[in-house]
Amino acid sequence: MNRLLPLFFLSFVFQAFAGEKPNIVYVICDDLGYGDIQCLNPKNGKIPTPHVDKLASEGMTFTDAHSGSSVCTPTRYGLLTGRYSWRTKLQSGVVQGFSPCLIAQGRPTVASFLKQQGYHTAIIGKWHLNFKYLDPKSGKEYSRKKHNTPPVGSKIPDGPLHRGFDHFRGFHHARNMEAVIEDDKVVAHDPPVNMLPRLTRESVDYIESRKGKKEPFFLYVPLGSPHTPILPSPEWEGKSGLGKYGDFVMQTENVVGEIQAALKRIGETDNTLVVFTSDNGCSKAAGIGELAGKGHIVSAHLRGSKADLWDGGHRIPFIVKWPRKVKPGSQSDQLICLTDLFATVSEILGSKLPKGSAEDSVSFLPALSGKPIVSTRNGVIHHSISGHFAYRQGQWKLLLARASGGWTSPKESQAKGALPAQLYDMKTDVGEKKNLYREKPEVVAKLLALLEKDVKRGRSTKGPASKNDVSKIVLWKSGQPKAK
Repeated sequence: MNRLLPLFFLSFVFQAFAGEKPNIVYVICDDLGYGDIQCLNPKNGKIPTPHVDKLASEGMTFTDAHSGSSVCTPTRYGLLTGRYSWRTKLQSGVVQGFSPCLIAQGRPTVASFLKQQGYHTAIIGKWHLNFKYLDPKSGKEYSRKKHNTPPVGSKIPDGPLHRGFDHFRGFHHARNMEAVIEDDKVVAHDPPVNMLPRLTRESVDYIESRKGKKEPFFLYVPLGSPHTPILPSPEWEGKSGLGKYGDFVMQTENVVGEIQAALKRIGETDNTLVVFTSDNGCSKAAGIGELAGKGHIVSAHLRGSKADLWDGGHRIPFIVKWPRKVKPGSQSDQLICLTDLFATVSEILGSKLPKGSAEDSVSFLPALSGKPIVSTRNGVIHHSISGHFAYRQGQWKLLLARASGGWTSPKESQAKGALPAQLYDMKTDVGEKKNLYREKPEVVAKLLALLEKDVKRGRSTKGPASKNDVSKIVLWKSGQPKAK
């Protein structure tokens, strides 16, 4: 997949970046499709995205970047821990809140690592990794059955502040969006339409609060939009000409413009690495068919959308701006995953990864200077909402599913009589139209063996074998093919 760099290239990259402590701003949208960004979909992208387009012109666009899953929670877990979420008890779907945090206590996160390196760490947005809500007087745990929304005053004993963050402003997930959280406490109930403006304002306020501070900062901005409820503010309604979803995308990407302006005001533009991405593909709740009727294709040239094992479910926008380090207007077609943040910041800082961390993380730092990524990972593992697996190595992609593995038709239940798996040549067939499962048995066997090894070892990168949190992980969710 990735070629080894000659030693002098490694030396160059290390000398150019290692030991620096840039500010890091990581903006991740919720359910934003690859084709929703105009510069990534110039022919069939009809929603204006001027701020992200400008970011791309000032930085590097990755065209083969993938979320760790095609749905919310697993991607967020992988991003913060550098570890695939299916190694935990969460084998499919997403979490619902009112439960212990999915990130085990004591497991290093990007935030806890950066905090140890002298960073101030903040999250402003959606957590969606579970935490408990406690009665502030009795200390007893509130249950989801009795509380649709956590009461004002609820205390959070295992949230972001207990997983490496100094500062938290936001909410848990869409169904509890009206519960506004500050640090470890629910402080108010507010209509969901006010959340995106709140997150925009809080992000700007946080950046401005860092003016003149010596310590660098890590600002993680997991927006809750354009996920449902699709609620553009009144001043954004009608802006796109494509309905509420288009308007909401415009309001969402405007956050990038506000953040960039705030960085400029405090004089930190040149010293800040900015990443813009999404947690998975566009949701069908956006009205994909209606948008297509108006000329807007949410997944661009890719098949599928949110929840699916096809690339439209997990190939996402990924743009990096780092002045004087990343060439403006550049592009990389190297294969990366959102689990790769942990190893990347480790290499930027020239500090070793903590023991027992980042088992599925590979640094993409070399790519930022136009060099091949050095990887001990054979391939990237994809995962759908129903827990179906796929394995990507170079041009080949093996799907252990008969159909989408998600919400797009044909679904697994509709694929009776279909082949037990799918194999695509992503170099010549990025739209995943011609299944080569029967024609390339040797490729199928190779990729399956690599997947099985990566699952069994508890890690996909070089290092001591680790342990998954569960003893049994089922690879063939739709049934294993019968031996001949």
